[in-house]
Amino acid sequence: MSLRVSQMDGKVTLTVPRGVRERTVQGFVGEKADWIRKHLANQTAPQVVGLGALLPVEGHQVEVLAGQGRVPHLQDGTLLVPGRADRVGPKVAGYLKVRAREHLSAASDHYAERIGVKYGRLSLRDTRSRWGSCSSEGNLMYSWRLIMAPREVLDYVAAHEVAHLVEMNHGAGFWQLVGEIFPQYQTPRAWLRHNGAELHRYRF
Repeated sequence: MSLRVSQMDGKVTLTVPRGVRERTVQGFVGEKADWIRKHLANQTAPQVVGLGALLPVEGHQVEVLAGQGRVPHLQDGTLLVPGRADRVGPKVAGYLKVRAREHLSAASDHYAERIGVKYGRLSLRDTRSRWGSCSSEGNLMYSWRLIMAPREVLDYVAAHEVAHLVEMNHGAGFWQLVGEIFPQYQTPRAWLRHNGAELHRYRF
């Protein structure tokens, strides 16, 4: 049996082999109660995005304020969002997804051209377990929350997934290719490992 507490959203997952008695499972969970509470206590509180909230966009903190016009836009370190206050969260999420698609498409095109490959479909999701993926059909998927990270982090993930179009593994050849198209990838990779969970605390 095993327990896991997600750093992304605090979800507790219990894995139990087939055939284990319910009494045994309850005893196991009871023994781990203090461990679960400790990990949940270390979780960062969710941040609901609304007027006055601070939000990272490409690694820079911006304040969400009421704005004019039809769509949200950045201006002098603020994200100006028009319309009703109760619709600010969804509008900000929509703005971030559009911006993420623009940047991730451009980055994917750039790295694919560098190694002479083409990819299929590019899609965005709000994934919890991974920042990107490359399917066996050559389709790329990214978390749109990457647009909140510093630009070099987004670029690294794009280079990482495009490299999978050539090397569908994480062997030495794969990392050599990543290093060729994105030197010093270790820095943004470490940033994601240490700060990535923070991007998931924002609720829209």
